Amino acid sequence: MGGRKAGVRAGAAIGCVLLLGGCGGAGNSGSARHEPVTVAKAPAQLPVPRGKGGKSADDFNGDGLRDLVLNDLVKSPDDAHGDDAGIGIVYGAGTGAAHGLAPGARQLLNPARQAARTKGQSPAVFDAEASCDLDRDGFTDLVVSTDPPYDGQGRPPVPLQILFGSPAGLSGRAVALVIPAAARAGNDWPDQPVCGDFDGDGAEDLVVHASDGRLSYLRGPFTRKGAPRAAGKPLPSPGTVPTGPALDVNRDGYDDLLVRTAEGPATSALVLGGPAGPTRTGTALPSGIDVALGRFGRGRALDAAVGSMDGTYLRYDLPAAVRDSISTPGSVLDAGDFDGDGVSELVSSGAELRILRGRTTGLSAAGMVTVPPPARGTTRVLTVADFTGDGRADLVVRTYDGETKDTVAVYAGNKETLVTAKPTVTFSTSEFLGMDS
Repeated sequence: MGGRKAGVRAGAAIGCVLLLGGCGGAGNSGSARHEPVTVAKAPAQLPVPRGKGGKSADDFNGDGLRDLVLNDLVKSPDDAHGDDAGIGIVYGAGTGAAHGLAPGARQLLNPARQAARTKGQSPAVFDAEASCDLDRDGFTDLVVSTDPPYDGQGRPPVPLQILFGSPAGLSGRAVALVIPAAARAGNDWPDQPVCGDFDGDGAEDLVVHASDGRLSYLRGPFTRKGAPRAAGKPLPSPGTVPTGPALDVNRDGYDDLLVRTAEGPATSALVLGGPAGPTRTGTALPSGIDVALGRFGRGRALDAAVGSMDGTYLRYDLPAAVRDSISTPGSVLDAGDFDGDGVSELVSSGAELRILRGRTTGLSAAGMVTVPPPARGTTRVLTVADFTGDGRADLVVRTYDGETKDTVAVYAGNKETLVTAKPTVTFSTSEFLGMDS
């Protein structure tokens, strides 16, 4: 599929902003409220909590608590080079002050059981790509990338499938995403899905990569058979890699998205939503490894932080010009309001994990926080989001030690120290090994 892979929240993708889209806001005190769950005493599997639906982000069972999606699960030492193990979901659980991610409430999405078959074959690849409530029923749905059979001749099949949320979480078999022929262009794989309400009608849409600098724009809501409400001709695009999450950058009521010209070091540009969808090219950004959007100062619109190879961050006060330039190690970026003051912090990852404090005047390296890795290995940021509902972002990281050992850790947002000194929850994706569902 052209070597592209978006991911629900890839490390080299646009950072989640916790001031919009239900990711965070004003908060209260910042003490840790979870006893760490170590790999050795990870709880037995618990039932997925049943919900009634709502508007929370990444809430597949509709209980009002955010859930975590995990790709690239570790493999058994006896099968280190085997097929894709599937997708892991860790659900939020608990009541009152004691709630958040619960490693015991976990679910394995296996391609043999959950994927739609193509010509009678189950896919070998099953990767989570994007999440939003596509059918507008109050339960978040998951867009998954697969590898349908293709002989290399003509237009390839659509590799994307949708798993629908329900009171029991992600259940049943996926359905293939329908992209009408008129909405496609060329013979590239139609991938890189990004969710967003680009036309401002209250329903989630999808933008998908097409060929020759164009995007397929699929208007929601979607049917349970994977078909959009409408889809017109492909839209012109300033790049080939649409990148999520989509956000309303200029606060005009329409979601916008970032489009990169390539993976890795590349230029990018904002594409602005409107009544006709994402049709207008906005601010162009310079070449960088990564871009994160956040309110790093007190402006009305969001800012963009661009990370370069030499660890220099350029903050763009959108849609105007450069405001800040800060040099510090790291180049992969995320954003979130960890202390609940209404201003985003910037997470920088590379050899070390660092958080630059957001102030009303912009980002500041003063008081920068270094986050210790939870275990030996290579640490990467999984996501930045509010999993406890306290109005502060939490930092979720994953430390890899080869293909058979890892540690996922949650550092809770903290009013004074930005994040807790030690993880509040830890577990390994090895807990998904051998699960039936």
